[in-house]
Amino acid sequence: MRFPAFCLLVCAGAAFLFSGGGCTNAHYRKSADDDAYRIIKQKSKVVGNMDPAFNIDTTNLISLTDYPTATKAEEFLGTEGKKEVQAKIISLEKALEIAVKHNRSYQSRKEQLYLEALGLALSRHAWTPIFSGVAHSDISDTAEGVDSMVENRKISDSTSASMSWLIRDIGKLTAAFSTDLTRFVIGNPQSVYNSQVSAILTRPLLRNAGFKAEMEALTQAERNMVYNLRNFVQYRRDFSVQLATDYYQVLSARDAARNSYLNLQSSHKSGERTRALAQEGLVTQADLGRLEQQELDSQNSWISAVNSYQQALDNFKLQDLGLPVSLPVVLDDHELARLVIQHPSVTVEDSIKVALLDRLDYMTAVDRHADAVRQIPVTASALRPQADLTASAGFVNPNNARNIMPIPEPRKFNWSAGLDVDLPFDRTSERNNYRAALIQEKQAARDLEQQEDQIKLQIRDSWRTLEQAKSSYEISEIGVKLAARRVEEQNLLAELGRAKAQDQVDAQNDYVRALNSRTQAIVGHTTARLTFWNRMGILYIKDNGQWQEINSGGTK
Repeated sequence: MRFPAFCLLVCAGAAFLFSGGGCTNAHYRKSADDDAYRIIKQKSKVVGNMDPAFNIDTTNLISLTDYPTATKAEEFLGTEGKKEVQAKIISLEKALEIAVKHNRSYQSRKEQLYLEALGLALSRHAWTPIFSGVAHSDISDTAEGVDSMVENRKISDSTSASMSWLIRDIGKLTAAFSTDLTRFVIGNPQSVYNSQVSAILTRPLLRNAGFKAEMEALTQAERNMVYNLRNFVQYRRDFSVQLATDYYQVLSARDAARNSYLNLQSSHKSGERTRALAQEGLVTQADLGRLEQQELDSQNSWISAVNSYQQALDNFKLQDLGLPVSLPVVLDDHELARLVIQHPSVTVEDSIKVALLDRLDYMTAVDRHADAVRQIPVTASALRPQADLTASAGFVNPNNARNIMPIPEPRKFNWSAGLDVDLPFDRTSERNNYRAALIQEKQAARDLEQQEDQIKLQIRDSWRTLEQAKSSYEISEIGVKLAARRVEEQNLLAELGRAKAQDQVDAQNDYVRALNSRTQAIVGHTTARLTFWNRMGILYIKDNGQWQEINSGGTK
């Protein structure tokens, strides 16, 4: 049997719907991106220091073509130094730029923020007109009579379209259009149509609890998005400080390897000189043995220092930059040489005042307390009786056998109005929610107080750490000068054959420790200063991840 044209049309429409309504996966992806990025851009205006080019798209392509290349094999790295030839040199600024593109944890945080923006988009969507449609079609055969000689074949089709709209401060509006068609193909050919248009408005009058809860959910979602943006901005700051700290620690390990190699060379020189003096009987075998043991210890320390540097570099490439460990790169030694002491001139008291104004986490704590206060009247509203005004109106096209489209007739208009009342006989759940809201407000107030005290503690702790780092650097400078003078003195005594082996060993080891301590001190002061600005909430992060700090010496 041939299917009628109507049946073919229904099948085509069903295929269209099952295929995604004509929209491709790429369309839906772009639509989601548009909503999420629009929300992030909109909310970033009230947060500040957000990445204006925020995007979660990633690429595995890593190009270091334009980076400078190492041309020299550093002797202090031994055989490992040859591997650095032709390696790309990465400055701190470039390291930050690479990290914000390839660091895996950073990418995960961006994706988390994106998903939170999508969640807000869905919450907003609930307050827009939401349309839906349903279609159903089937074909059936029936046989009538004693001998089943009369056959009826019919096609049934039903379609409906509806719209639901939550309107702020008004209520909920629902509208629908539906139509039914039954067409007898065999038997008594005829078509029966029925259609209807209706609309229902629900307006809370007294309790308003459910509707207000819906509004509060959207309000909280909007505010949570601001909190999430603040968290991400703070994460960017923490990320930059941590990466700079790790960067300088790798350079410190490299410097330690260099110092260990200098110590090894000095030990070889002392050993050769002592062996020559021993042949002339000018030193004891005990002193010679002590210096030869120092040569072995120095060589072992040097090998260990080189390995520690290589391990630190590999960890930095993998954990901080998100680069393959096998990729030949080296950090810029000049970054360590450029470090100077830039000590803040701000007082502790002023630092605390600035932190309480600029710390993003403190702003969120203040806002969360306001959220808890706002929940009290919302939960209190649920304790009252509920009274909703309902009104509905519509018109229909009654069953008929006319072969025309089922257009509803306005003269068949109908309407109704009513009042739904829910008396508060049982409000146990609502009572508990109200009491919980009162308790949560007190908890939020304590959390806010705790956050303020915590900030004061962090600022004081950072200030003491910074002061200690400054003193440590000043002491290390003096220590390097004293150790260098002792080494020089012992070398002169050794030339005259009057040096003691233990004194030579101690002087040389102390000199190496003093050099390493000075490097650690200036790195420690730099990272302590960045942490101090970060805890004050005034560490500005540029688009490429580089920081811009405020200090007595200007900006970086």
